[in-house]
Amino acid sequence: MAPPKTRQNWTKKMASRACLAAAVAAGSSRGASAFGGNFRSGAAAGGRALSSLNSGSALAASSRFVAPAAGASPSAAFGRGGIGMASAARASAIDSVRLRMSSTEVGPVETTASGSAAASPRRVKTVNAEVSEELVSVKGWVRTVRKQKTLAFVEVNDGSSMSGIQCVLPFDKVDEETLKEIDKLTTGCSVDATGQIVKSQGGKQSVELSATSLRIVGTCPPESYPLAKKRHSLEYLRTIAHLRPRTNTLAAVSRVRSTLAGSIHAFFQKEGFRYVQTPLITASDCEGAGEMFRVTTLDVDDVASLPRAKDEDGKELPGVDYGEDFFGKAAFLTVSGQLGGETHACALGDVYTFGPTFRAENSQTARHLAEFWMVEPEMAFADLTSAMDNAEAMLKSVVGVALKECDEDLTFFAKFFDKGLKERLEKLANKPFVRVSYRDAIKYLQEEIAKDPSKWQFPEVEFGTDLATEHERWLAETKFESAVFVYNYPKSIKAFYMRDNDEDGGETVNAMDLLVPGVGELVGGSQREERLDVLVEKMKELDLDVDDYWWYLDLRRFGSVPHAGYGLGFERLVTYVCGIENIRDAIAFPRYPGNAEF
Repeated sequence: MAPPKTRQNWTKKMASRACLAAAVAAGSSRGASAFGGNFRSGAAAGGRALSSLNSGSALAASSRFVAPAAGASPSAAFGRGGIGMASAARASAIDSVRLRMSSTEVGPVETTASGSAAASPRRVKTVNAEVSEELVSVKGWVRTVRKQKTLAFVEVNDGSSMSGIQCVLPFDKVDEETLKEIDKLTTGCSVDATGQIVKSQGGKQSVELSATSLRIVGTCPPESYPLAKKRHSLEYLRTIAHLRPRTNTLAAVSRVRSTLAGSIHAFFQKEGFRYVQTPLITASDCEGAGEMFRVTTLDVDDVASLPRAKDEDGKELPGVDYGEDFFGKAAFLTVSGQLGGETHACALGDVYTFGPTFRAENSQTARHLAEFWMVEPEMAFADLTSAMDNAEAMLKSVVGVALKECDEDLTFFAKFFDKGLKERLEKLANKPFVRVSYRDAIKYLQEEIAKDPSKWQFPEVEFGTDLATEHERWLAETKFESAVFVYNYPKSIKAFYMRDNDEDGGETVNAMDLLVPGVGELVGGSQREERLDVLVEKMKELDLDVDDYWWYLDLRRFGSVPHAGYGLGFERLVTYVCGIENIRDAIAFPRYPGNAEF
């Protein structure tokens, strides 16, 4: 028997050879064009195997290896040839080599009847399906099944596109197992179909899969599946939010939402902004409205055990002593990442946040959610005009990307939800935004309402009025027929951190809202108040505890600069681009009063 050190070196050498042989076999089975990728995968597997040996563990990576028994010759591990691929490599190494699958990579390496390695068909996403002689695999969920005397048509959707792909299965060209599987196909079941992508003989699609085999991956009982092949109301689909992404509408919303999110990040990265992740748990009320969700570990089920607040003399006061809570003070879910974003803007220059925010507003409208995502850029050495310029450029960019990359989905929305959708999006992407002062906007509204006040739900409009949705939409859709910035709002209806306008004695603030056709307000922003004394005075007027914002005020104490920013309600952007009316259909699992399901 070899000494331990010699035996360990021999083990490493034999494992390395086995991995190398497996990689070569995998590469040769795909030909010269695929050899490089398979060889690298095999070599990587060998590296993992040797790594496990170095740590004293058994070889259990991509090439399996069995050490010889005590007293046996080293060649016993691999057969008479020492490294004979006809035995150990065939029985252990090749059948355990696996390559990671994607839409562009080869599938797992399998062992053929003769013992040689054969890669399974490459998986193709239906959105990328093109005519080819290559044998490929399509995996997804069955939408429809039509059986005829000599063949079957199976529509498979993998979520990558609206249309999916039609799989044609001639009964005389598929194996016996496939014929059995066809009889068990139902709407909703998941399948793996193999064949060639060919030009379609029908007129509804350009290509189809001429399938030679099909296997059911997961069955779907038709008697209990809640998504029968018929149109369902969006209200009903919200009750099965875990399954509604399988419908055309919600799948299209999800794809558009993903594209919009990616293009937002791309825009800000290209413009030199840094992505900052601000906290979700906060002690500060950014908006000063008090509509926040409390975060606590106190046992609220046992009211008697709650620590009571006390005055300086030890007398109990109404309310709970949150100094005894987890964070040592009252804590809430954030309504905005803006205040945290400002801290980094005053160090990095230009930053943005993109994350979930929360508001405990008891609203059941189609425009509000309790949990929603906000895009919030902050720019140092910037004013309100800078914020409007950036917001306009950002929206033109992301809507332009959606028009280019989501054409199939937007065509669907234009057909079933908003016939003028594409025209409206094209106009936003290409036409300059209108800019009008709040005072002028009020004047235009008063003139219009005076013609027939009975047509308006809120006909009373004057300086100081917080514009309602009907006012916002009239300005964008009728008055200007364009996206429009309304700026210089009354101080009384805006947040404490917005900079007072010097020219009108502080009656208005440097704030703006962007109104768009079909939605109303989409963006809200301002130049931030950078003057310490002015900001402190405004906080006192609103009865905000200055001590809670000591860190925010430090930004004004130490190297204060003019800075500005805005917030974009992401779900509102999704509803605008998709042409859908209810914001609850713009997010995967909507949260609103009375609903926190899933």
